[in-house]
Amino acid sequence: MSSRDKKDFVALSDQHNARGIELADRGWFDEAVKEFQKAIELDPKSAHAHDNLATVFSEKKLFRDALNEHLTALKLEPDSANAHYNLACFLAGRAHEMAIEEYKEAIDLDPDYPDAHLNLGMAYADHGRLDEAKSELRIASELDPTDAFPRHELAALLMDEGDYRAAIAQLKEVVRIEPDNFEANLDLGICYAQKGFYEEAERAYERARKLQPDDLLLNYNAAALYALWGRPERSLELLAAALGKDAAKVRDWLSMDRMFESIRSRPEFTTLLA
Repeated sequence: MSSRDKKDFVALSDQHNARGIELADRGWFDEAVKEFQKAIELDPKSAHAHDNLATVFSEKKLFRDALNEHLTALKLEPDSANAHYNLACFLAGRAHEMAIEEYKEAIDLDPDYPDAHLNLGMAYADHGRLDEAKSELRIASELDPTDAFPRHELAALLMDEGDYRAAIAQLKEVVRIEPDNFEANLDLGICYAQKGFYEEAERAYERARKLQPDDLLLNYNAAALYALWGRPERSLELLAAALGKDAAKVRDWLSMDRMFESIRSRPEFTTLLA
């Protein structure tokens, strides 16, 4: 092929690329794909045509195709700031959605894949799709009853929603599977305290204390328990321990925490915060 023919092909490729951009701007993505593909056939080294095709594939939720086109553009022009920028924009805006689609495809191929359900549930949770997240985490727990992690993640979502009774059921199972799980024992204590089961909360906190006695969250939440329970001396003792770990953070928590109302008027409380 002569150099003139190559120039003609490049020019024709640019025309198809420009037409593809016009169609994409109007939302006619199928027609835009055809134009960009024609542009690439005429000039396979057209990085911008690959980038534009990637953008349209992304709009059509064909994420693997979009990623391939972005990578092709970057391979053709590795020193192009624009190619790097476009790939970064795709990853920042679409990688999470792409992960969800890939997890779903893995599940379609193997419905009994517990890790796929687990990770899909966590991806849904990150996306704020909480009902779908809880459903997937429950499936993961059922598929692998010996794995405490999906149950603990499910419990965390239930706690965030204020469904402490349902969270307790999950956390009791987590603690049964992993008795030395500090976070699970701590969360179980928090849930029991929220439901007014103070003796059960105390037992959960004591199990956690055997594992990490100086933990800030443990001492703070246990102090809140004893304040609610009408045991101010123990509450103030544990609150002092929490303040000793991070006074600024604890003072900030206390400014918004109504669980300590019963001891705020005590001189010892004022002295601790001074």
